[in-house]
Amino acid sequence: MQQSNAEKSDLTPTTIDPSINSWNTKFLDDLYIQWKADSSSVTKQWQDFFQGFQLGVSLEVQQTSSLSGSALQACVDSLISNYRMVGHYAANLDPLELQKIDRSALELSTFDLDKSQLDASFDPGHLDLPRPSKLRDIIDRLEQTYCKHIGVEYSHIENREQRRWLQSQMEPIANKPSFDVNTKCRILRKLTEATTLEKFCATRYIGKKRFSLEGSESLIPMMNELINDAGEDGVEVVTIGMAHRGRINVLVNILRKSYDQLFTEFEESWIEDFSGGGGDVKYHLGYNADIMTDLGKPMHITLAPNPSHLEFGHSVVLGKARSRQRTQCDEDRSLCIPLLIHGDASFPGQGIVAEMFNMAHLDGYTVGGAVHIVVNNQIGFTTNPHDSYSGRYCTDIAKMAGAPIIHVNGNDPEACVHAIQLGVRYRQKFHNDVVIDVWTYRKHGHNESDEPTYTQPKMYRAISKMQPISDQYAEKLIKCGVLTKDIHEQMTEDVRSELEASQARSKTQPISSSVPPYQPSTTWEGLQGDVKNRAIDTTVSIDLLTKVVHALGTVPDNFNPHPKLRKLLSTRKNTIESGTPFDWGVGELLSFGTLLEEGNPVRLTGQDVERGTFSHRHAVLIDTETGIPLLNLNHISSDQAKLCVHNSPLTESACLGFEYGYSLGDPHMLVVWEAQFGDFVNGAQVIIDQFISSAEVKWRRSSGLVMLLPHGYEGQGPEHSSARLERFLALCADRNMTVINPTTPSQIFHALRRQIKWSFRKPLVVMSPKSLLRHPLAVSTIADLTERSFLTVIDDTIEKQKVIRVIFCSGKVYYDLASHRESMTNPETIAIIRIEELYPFPVSELQKIMDSFSEVEYMWVQEEPENMGAWRFIDAAFRDTFSVNLTRVCRRLSSTPAVASHTMHKTEQQRILIEAVGLPTETQA
Repeated sequence: MQQSNAEKSDLTPTTIDPSINSWNTKFLDDLYIQWKADSSSVTKQWQDFFQGFQLGVSLEVQQTSSLSGSALQACVDSLISNYRMVGHYAANLDPLELQKIDRSALELSTFDLDKSQLDASFDPGHLDLPRPSKLRDIIDRLEQTYCKHIGVEYSHIENREQRRWLQSQMEPIANKPSFDVNTKCRILRKLTEATTLEKFCATRYIGKKRFSLEGSESLIPMMNELINDAGEDGVEVVTIGMAHRGRINVLVNILRKSYDQLFTEFEESWIEDFSGGGGDVKYHLGYNADIMTDLGKPMHITLAPNPSHLEFGHSVVLGKARSRQRTQCDEDRSLCIPLLIHGDASFPGQGIVAEMFNMAHLDGYTVGGAVHIVVNNQIGFTTNPHDSYSGRYCTDIAKMAGAPIIHVNGNDPEACVHAIQLGVRYRQKFHNDVVIDVWTYRKHGHNESDEPTYTQPKMYRAISKMQPISDQYAEKLIKCGVLTKDIHEQMTEDVRSELEASQARSKTQPISSSVPPYQPSTTWEGLQGDVKNRAIDTTVSIDLLTKVVHALGTVPDNFNPHPKLRKLLSTRKNTIESGTPFDWGVGELLSFGTLLEEGNPVRLTGQDVERGTFSHRHAVLIDTETGIPLLNLNHISSDQAKLCVHNSPLTESACLGFEYGYSLGDPHMLVVWEAQFGDFVNGAQVIIDQFISSAEVKWRRSSGLVMLLPHGYEGQGPEHSSARLERFLALCADRNMTVINPTTPSQIFHALRRQIKWSFRKPLVVMSPKSLLRHPLAVSTIADLTERSFLTVIDDTIEKQKVIRVIFCSGKVYYDLASHRESMTNPETIAIIRIEELYPFPVSELQKIMDSFSEVEYMWVQEEPENMGAWRFIDAAFRDTFSVNLTRVCRRLSSTPAVASHTMHKTEQQRILIEAVGLPTETQA
């Protein structure tokens, strides 16, 4: 019997008894049955409710189940959620099928469901299925999406919008893209090129290391389609970092380095003269190219050179990408994509990876997200995964950055391409890192001559049975009618014929194996000058200094500086007008300001650099009321360049690598990194050894990076005294860098400006001061900035004829020696010469000074122990250059830079002064 409208209105949610708000299941079930029998028998609100969400199950299930329909829906909701969270455990990722698949978290019984309910209907939520859908259809969609050749981890992402977006990109197509014929043929072509190159090299260069890509060839079509899709999205640059495995294949088949160049390197018939040393092995070399993508869009691609230190080069790539984004005026960071390719052992194993993920969202270091591909060979050299990392996956570390992790079976090229395309779309939309974990295998041992069956016999039995990926995919396309067997065979023969011809040419017509300049020619134009011509005018005008000091001391009327800084601001503002000498902080900031006004941007980063570890800089002021920062050097004039100052995380390695990379991208920007204490720089020793000191001779890459390393013995113990000057000097050769130990503010002013004014770029290592920052004698005048440039050696001003001992020194100890000399009865007999630039060794300047003396004793004095500091470098330089044997005064040989006791430090320091200069007058009396 039909109910009246009045009777139906009594069933509205607002008038029924409150039990509905606690989900009275009997009421809901009865009402659902009534609606199923006659939908018009319930109110419009209930009709919409049941039609939209289908909370009940079929009547048959309700009659046999102990659970109500709403409770069963909750079980299904939990099942859907679990597939999204842990479906990757059940994914078929391992091409060798050695890894066990874990389905325990997805069993129906886990959710109080069973097979009898597979044909029951439920709400599929956001699965993009009809509402309602059968349980078996819901499960099938989830299985296809999350448990086939792709498994995805994204439940750890805190941002709900990102999670929903990923679902919307994966679930409607069940992670099974429908590629057109052209795309499928491109994928096969790239697989064929990769496979044929490896086979050719294996037969023609037996026993030569190349770190083959065999077993992981899907990487090549992945990278190719990333570049194609990026080009369609308006990306202009893809900058790539990777270690040695597969690099040769990437160089040729992605960056389009010619076969002739590659075989010239294999044959070692290159025309450049490396008789004096230099260069690097072919699987470490970088390259860059301007190409047209397969879809007709221009793209600049760079592959950074990389040492055997695997992940360390990636920090350099990120810095270079950030620099490129700045020169592109790319505030959205969409025009340049960093692509980092990792190994499964190095990704979790090397701490610099965690450092980079920690930096991913920091203002000073973000690049708008990097795309990471892990070539997961499931082995590291001979080490198995259970000995390589503690988590379930080698990619677990990426979760700290909220990056989605897409695991994919490397033997399914289309799944691999889909994964990278999804990753790029995510990166471009959300500007966050994304990780593609490609499960593959390594056909050979660590290198081609290594025997892997000693340690992985079971794995390599499985590998020996594997068919090349290119052949598998070709068979699939032939079976589907995409192409014929003849076409594929011709494709392979075309590649092989080209390889044959190129190898033959390389033996008789070798071509240059050197890489093109990394930087666009316009950026580095004019910067390949004569490195021996180091004299350069770095003086500035009074007018320019006046503008800079005015900005240094001025804040907006509504800005509230810290009360203790008001006097500092006033002093800086009146530097020129008062004519008083200025300190180190002012000298450094004046160098920045004058460069900015001349059109050269400045980037200063490091630990606590905004204020300065020793509270001497105050480049960034903080409003005490609002907390808003102010960089007053960005307010010199309307057309000046920009100063960027960023406190870094407490990280040396990744941060220094980042700044080195940044310096490669823009040689006209002064890039400065400062350590909190000089001792801390040893946390970045790999970057110093493998990049800063050696990249020019290995890879022909120049850098003007500046490193400020606080150094000096003031009794602060072994960890805060030495920047390890001796290590930098041991790395010096071929004029590869500059090492200075300046003693006045004007010297740092000119040294920093010189970095930009030179017609070449070399790294600058500065033993910067601590106590000298406020030393009353370590000051300069405006005339020191306007009338002279940097002095590699500072001569003594005393009368030379009376001198019987000449002391050479460097850095802070000069002021201790000079003060002690004043306490002597005959101070005029001792000259103290400061060597401000230790490398390149200032031969002509020192010779000129030495010629002004006659019949004198030459002595070297340093604060550091005998086996540290500059002594051994200086001793060899004087003997080899001037045939002079120096006497030395220093601390005794030690395995640690300094003592812990301040009292002992003072005793040692006094001994050095007495041995070098003599007893003070009152002591003699």
